[in-house]
Amino acid sequence: MLLSGDEIDHARVVLVERAHTLRHHPGQIALPGGAVDPTDASLAAAALREGQEETGLDPDRVSVIGMLPSAHVAVSGFDVSAVIGWRPAADPLGVQDPAEVAQVLVPSVPELLDPMHRVTVRHRSGYTGPGFWISDADGDRLLVWGLTAHLLDGVFTLAGWTREWDRDRVTDVPQRFLRDGRAPAGARPEELH
Repeated sequence: MLLSGDEIDHARVVLVERAHTLRHHPGQIALPGGAVDPTDASLAAAALREGQEETGLDPDRVSVIGMLPSAHVAVSGFDVSAVIGWRPAADPLGVQDPAEVAQVLVPSVPELLDPMHRVTVRHRSGYTGPGFWISDADGDRLLVWGLTAHLLDGVFTLAGWTREWDRDRVTDVPQRFLRDGRAPAGARPEELH
């Protein structure tokens, strides 16, 4: 998770909209990241390399400030380790490989924390979890949900930044994210993040 800016009121989070042609999670909003390569010296090195490959960030300008505990995501079978970094706001970012990333998004932390942008997301399988509505550069509304929303919500809560929001305001997972309108075979509601 990459944050930027001089203070919380001006801080931003770097997100990507995954390419719509990808096999897994097409078009979903995600944190930059991916698998650890054998050449990566550490989880932080892997996160910085992935961030550079996806958004063009300069790893030398990022200060790694911590890591969240690893979490197993049953629906994908992956263990996820979120590395938290801070970078100067002035560094330009952009799509490096359109086959992987549709657009780079940098919503402000205040936008994400705005109670009007917070929702509970419901999957037809029964899964519910936190969600955030953000806008892209064209003003289109995009839904951040699943693992990415859980990580954002967790970091904001740990930092003491979360504002009270209406957890009864529910948004269904958009049809385009559903696999033929069904949950993955054998998935339990708590696994669908």
